[in-house]
Amino acid sequence: MKKLLALVLAAAMVLSMSACGTSAAGSSEAWKFGGSGPLTGGAAIYGKGVANGAQIAVDEINAAGGINGAKIELKFEDDVADGETAVNAYNSLIDWGMDVMIGTVTTGACISMSAVAYKDRTFCITPSASSADVTADKDNMFQVCFTDPNQGVASADYIADKIKPASVAVIYRNDDAYSQGIRDTFVKEAAAKGLNVAYEGTFTEATSTDFSVQLTAAKEAGCDLIFLPIYYQPASVILNQSNQMGYAPVFFGVDGMDGILTMEGFDPKLAEGVMLLTPFAADSTDDLTVKFVKTYKEKYGEVPNQFAADGYDCIYVAKAAIEKAGVKPTDKREDICEKLIKAMTEIKVNGLTGQGMTWSANGEVAKGPAAVVIKDGVYVTP
Repeated sequence: MKKLLALVLAAAMVLSMSACGTSAAGSSEAWKFGGSGPLTGGAAIYGKGVANGAQIAVDEINAAGGINGAKIELKFEDDVADGETAVNAYNSLIDWGMDVMIGTVTTGACISMSAVAYKDRTFCITPSASSADVTADKDNMFQVCFTDPNQGVASADYIADKIKPASVAVIYRNDDAYSQGIRDTFVKEAAAKGLNVAYEGTFTEATSTDFSVQLTAAKEAGCDLIFLPIYYQPASVILNQSNQMGYAPVFFGVDGMDGILTMEGFDPKLAEGVMLLTPFAADSTDDLTVKFVKTYKEKYGEVPNQFAADGYDCIYVAKAAIEKAGVKPTDKREDICEKLIKAMTEIKVNGLTGQGMTWSANGEVAKGPAAVVIKDGVYVTP
């Protein structure tokens, strides 16, 4: 009798576990999307934007019934834009049962994480890690952002065709893959377009607090435009020191410049007239952008930046790939990865950061960047 009772109890436990949605093949009946990015530290504007935008997309999809009836759970880890921390965050998310990786946000951290995810066969789509090294030789890595080479080429083309400066200076960070990559393609395309790059100045993370030497050299070279393929933190120092010098060239940045207007302690008036390439402008009047900006302001109390839009699009791109592939959250993570890799080259997505976005087998998105100018503290289309 005791043996019979034990067998009955064991069977009941198995049935109970099945009712709760666990499966030997997968983690649960809900999709588990994991992500990481800097939620603290100097690059937190990027990570918070992505996490917030992604959460809005998750909430919308879940309210509409989920993905083929399965809801999404989103867990976002703080990796402080550091490679080792990003790998630790990824491993923590795998332990949690992650099915799909959204991230990471910054290039250096994503390069470190992607090497591990490739070996694990985890499907990844990054909102904003734009270096070609992120996806190189990794068929499981896809980008929603346009790549560094594309940014460099598009910037040179726009400057040559629309602004037509007499001479150009480039100030870039030579110990950063993001900055170096954009600079390399910009200089090459500038030469092809007949732009006169009269001065190039470099810096490192350790020397990013004083740009007086670079600005003086650019001024003496007669540069009336300075191209800044860098993040907003050092750019804020450059704008401040240039203002103190009385040097007023046109400043032209890339997507890493986004965030400067909400940077703590920075006077937005110093950014007046700054131009940058971005796939998203919050002042756009298209219905999707208007709705997103309204929801973001209500939920987080500020205007969303490009990284928030990237995070939002990431979730919807993953949704489209999952629907195309016909996978379920109870499938094995490795099987999900293989089927999503194929699906990514077969989908087309209309998002906040691009219409008709498509992906090549090397993980690169096809979409066009647009230029905006900062006027009265907001981005406007010139």
